[in-house]
Amino acid sequence: MKVFDLRCAHEHTFEGWFGSEDDYLSQQSRGLVACPVCGDTGIVRVPSAPRLNLSGATGRNAASAASAASAGTSPGAKGSAAKSGPSSAPSLPPEVAQAQREIQALWMKAVRHVIANTEDVGKNFAEEARKIHYQEAPERNIRGTVSREESEALAEEGIDVMALPIPEGAKETLQ
Repeated sequence: MKVFDLRCAHEHTFEGWFGSEDDYLSQQSRGLVACPVCGDTGIVRVPSAPRLNLSGATGRNAASAASAASAGTSPGAKGSAAKSGPSSAPSLPPEVAQAQREIQALWMKAVRHVIANTEDVGKNFAEEARKIHYQEAPERNIRGTVSREESEALAEEGIDVMALPIPEGAKETLQ
């Protein structure tokens, strides 16, 4: 199993788990790798710390192997390390990256809360919102989809609505 750190064009970072690097490349080329926050398929790998299995290494050899692995070279190799992987995204300062992860986590928590506490009325949102507003249907929390024109018409009628983009992955039960 390969775990890659990924980033979309909107700077959302996340992990992707794949059977192999070839599986990742195949899925990415077919547009199957998408950001769980915004659904963007413009995904790149970002540098990540390697996991080292140094159970056979001891003492100084372990330190040498760990330092060489993090530098991208083998122990005893001379010269400069070549950067590998298809990562073209610049690295963010750690405090900015951490703040982004926290914001993403809070946003996903809010989205999950909305999904758990609302009824999905789908394309009937405008009709249902009007029924609730005019007390023709029981008051309840609903969510669904409307066009920009329908949203503006609801606002003109005094019916408050709020756009909340929900990623496709959040609409389904995760395994």
